[in-house]
Amino acid sequence: MSENVTTPDNDRFYVVLMAGGRGERFWPLSRRRLPKHLVPIWNGRSLLQRAVERVEPLVPRERILVITTADQAPKVRTQLKDLPRSNLIVEPVGRDTCAAVTLSAAIVSARCPDATMAMLPADHIIHDTDRFRQVLRDALLLAARQPVIVTLGIPPTEPATGYGYIRVGEPWQNGTENLPGRTRFHKADAFVEKPPPERALEFLQTGRYRWNAGMFVWGVHTLLEGLREHQPRIHAAAIRWAETARARPGRLRVLLTREYPELPRISIDYALMEKARNVVVADATFDWDDVGSWTALARHLPADEHGNVWKAGCIAIDASNNFVYDDRPASRRTPVALVGVRDMVLVLARDAVLLVHKDQAQKVRDLVRTLEQHPQYQKLL
Repeated sequence: MSENVTTPDNDRFYVVLMAGGRGERFWPLSRRRLPKHLVPIWNGRSLLQRAVERVEPLVPRERILVITTADQAPKVRTQLKDLPRSNLIVEPVGRDTCAAVTLSAAIVSARCPDATMAMLPADHIIHDTDRFRQVLRDALLLAARQPVIVTLGIPPTEPATGYGYIRVGEPWQNGTENLPGRTRFHKADAFVEKPPPERALEFLQTGRYRWNAGMFVWGVHTLLEGLREHQPRIHAAAIRWAETARARPGRLRVLLTREYPELPRISIDYALMEKARNVVVADATFDWDDVGSWTALARHLPADEHGNVWKAGCIAIDASNNFVYDDRPASRRTPVALVGVRDMVLVLARDAVLLVHKDQAQKVRDLVRTLEQHPQYQKLL
């Protein structure tokens, strides 16, 4: 386990975990009130719980915050009993990541105006936690020293078309002297949308692109200055919320109820990252997966000699590269028999069964949207 940071900046480091997504591609386990990051899919622990455990050696729990939705807040409190109650930020409504970042920054600013904070998704799988903490620590230190926005960029390992990319430029040296983790930084040249296969292969071959993992680090003042320049309306809201949280915290919920739904629905990437000129990319040289589908989860579980991954009682004949996940109570489980099938995903929940070819796993999100159109299926959402 990594040691805690022992720099003068340590008591001004904060981590905010974004835990408000729906995880639609993990249906039928992922539901509105229990989305992907809250499902105990990893040795009885949820991805959110693992995310807290991953950063806790770096930042104590009193400076770890979680931002989530009203629907999910009760489950988050249940799973994170040791998290201070005031560290759970509940959005009145979902307004995409720019609003979530802004609200989080306002609350952190009210506690510590010169804080440096990391915004991290709560639904990633990272096995090399020591290296992750080394990179994150270096990014926090750099953002504390320089007025830069740091994004953790994952060196691509395949021509993936499901991720956004960042084109990196010249190495960035300012403020990187004596960083303990020796992380390499580059100036960010451009953010690129999810590419077609041929472009993704080109990105991989050039070595100048990183996957955009949605992990950001900034000084609160630097972030607010960026919002002031590129999103003045959102910046004004952040200042009001920070002042209210500092002087009259009991009034903040009333203010948010009135103002939050009126914010533009926009991601932090579009609102700020693609416009800012002070973005620096940290080479995130640790294993990483955003676990965007059932097939992605299967990559992290042991397979038999035929490539089958079982989280169930299975009998297989001439079956290969399948993934079976049985989430039913033990008393309701029955053996699953597979004969002559390949590349299938089978998920059994208490009230629904999903069967999908691995090549079509991304379309589970479309299935959820179809269910939304039928009243008789609302209980499955």
